[in-house]
Amino acid sequence: MSDAKILVVDDEAKIVKLVRAYLEQAGYTVVEAGDGQTALIQARREKPSLMILDLMLPGIDGLEVARILRREGNRLPIIMLTARREDADRIVGLELGADDYVTKPFNARELVARVNAVLRRTSGAPSAPEILQAGQIVLDVSRHLATLEGRPLALTPLEFELLKVLVHNPGRVFTRLELLDRVQGDAYEGYERTIDTHIKNLRAKLGDDPRRPEHIQTVYGVGYKLEAEA
Repeated sequence: MSDAKILVVDDEAKIVKLVRAYLEQAGYTVVEAGDGQTALIQARREKPSLMILDLMLPGIDGLEVARILRREGNRLPIIMLTARREDADRIVGLELGADDYVTKPFNARELVARVNAVLRRTSGAPSAPEILQAGQIVLDVSRHLATLEGRPLALTPLEFELLKVLVHNPGRVFTRLELLDRVQGDAYEGYERTIDTHIKNLRAKLGDDPRRPEHIQTVYGVGYKLEAEA
């Protein structure tokens, strides 16, 4: 049974009740919020392990909630939950640092599986110190710290895991599904393109020119690799 605390944010009481039931059955503690302002209060006060965040909220919407938390330096893992299906909304959410994106109607068991996958990446038991390096990129895995030329990088948990895979295998080409499987534990069909958004975010934080990236290279028709001599 997990002792992790999940913050569920949605203004539809029936959805909150359903998600709470499945999460509690899986052993999680659940706290709730029905609007954006309350979500911010709960995120700061309760310090949850993960937040399931609806985009369409009264007052402050979900995207703004995520934007405010990230601006405050809060790296709380976020799974976006929304009725919106447009790619633009999904991409904006991921660019704000969301770790996953689920559209309504959804399968509650799959949502729990996604929660499990995100938490496996972000709340595992401390491991022995491990330093990974590729060029000027250095990762302290046990401390979850990443630097470029000695400068700390503000990475989300998923971005850190994605960069760890690439740094651990410089020069190796990964398909999108392979990367998704490595960082989430499960490669959900239809979600492999979310990797493109995370790569875009990583490139920005590494200072890469998107037209001529120095560190993370696109191998057209295949996927991505970290330049071995970056």
